[in-house]
Amino acid sequence: MRSPLAFLFVTVFVDMAGYGILIPLLPFYAREFGASAALVGLLASLYAAAQMLGAPLLGTLSDRVGRRPILLACLLGASVAYLILGLAGSLLMVAFAVAVAGFMGGTPATAQACVADRTAPEERAKGLGLIGAAFGLGLMAGPAIGGFLSLYSLAAPALAASALALSNAVFGFFALEESLPPERRSRARMPSMNPLAPVKNIWRVLSLPAIRILLLVVFLFNLSFAGLLTNFPLFSEARFGWGPATNAFFFAFVGVCAVVTQGFLIGRGTAKFGEGNLLVAGLSVAAVGFAAMAAAPSSWMLYPVVGGMAVGIGLAIPSLASLISRRVSGDEQGRLMGGQQAILSSTLILGPIVAGLSFDVVGVSAPYFIGSLLAGGALGAALAFRKRDGKEAL
Repeated sequence: MRSPLAFLFVTVFVDMAGYGILIPLLPFYAREFGASAALVGLLASLYAAAQMLGAPLLGTLSDRVGRRPILLACLLGASVAYLILGLAGSLLMVAFAVAVAGFMGGTPATAQACVADRTAPEERAKGLGLIGAAFGLGLMAGPAIGGFLSLYSLAAPALAASALALSNAVFGFFALEESLPPERRSRARMPSMNPLAPVKNIWRVLSLPAIRILLLVVFLFNLSFAGLLTNFPLFSEARFGWGPATNAFFFAFVGVCAVVTQGFLIGRGTAKFGEGNLLVAGLSVAAVGFAAMAAAPSSWMLYPVVGGMAVGIGLAIPSLASLISRRVSGDEQGRLMGGQQAILSSTLILGPIVAGLSFDVVGVSAPYFIGSLLAGGALGAALAFRKRDGKEAL
């Protein structure tokens, strides 16, 4: 393979840049056709539900037929979805584009599998870290690109994202060699498309008593902000008159905060303060930050508040994942990963619905007050775990 890591870095970067271009603007696409905040939330839930169904299928297919065809199919699928979105003439077409994009959103996972295929165990962390960096940088660059293009028209960012994905697929067709040889491919049966399968995964992981409270923290904390990615543009438009460009540039700022946290703060903070203290601090910052967002009287206040929240969330999530992983034996890690993913998927489906309905029914600030209560509940559960198992538990 010619420079596999370099190609995979570019592939994930471009793919996530396309995603980052569109997500902050999705509410504005939907509003073009008169969608309410609740319907915007349903669109975000549709993306998560389609991804939840598509991810196991694409993962198993990549084990059976190789990584290259699945990676190219994901890129082509994303290109088609973004093109449909840019040309959509109805809310139904917007929903169809979102569903296709979600179902075909397997590029980062397939790229990670390519790295695992081609790297020795001692080099794997470095390779996966490079993919993670591409993921974060793409999400950071995408909103800035989308904000600039939205100054010309709302269709321009979607068409640009489609062109990026298509050019990436063409590049991959010529540059990417297969990383999984035929003799190493799996003959495993294709996974069921049963939508109740995630419920079974959650039930299985809840049978691990050592981490039940921490899994409650995972659920409450992720639910607190799962719906805000697509709700925030509606909130900022209603409260402060922000348009697509202002929102997109704001998301780029949040992306910078997240990259700085992951790249510079989490490692140093863990070594100095410990994972438990970082978790408690991150949950506290999030709980206060959501309430501050809801009550902010001026738009400039959103920058320090949300920037601080991005740092807090960026410190809390990896700390929580590490705490959970260390309390599960090696032969139970697979069950843990499947259960955690199912919990996260459930929050990505429920969160946008809760945010959209509360925005429409209660008021524009309601999703953020609810987020504060949920993050506060997660903080209470974490402190209860510490009290039950002793201070050293966290």
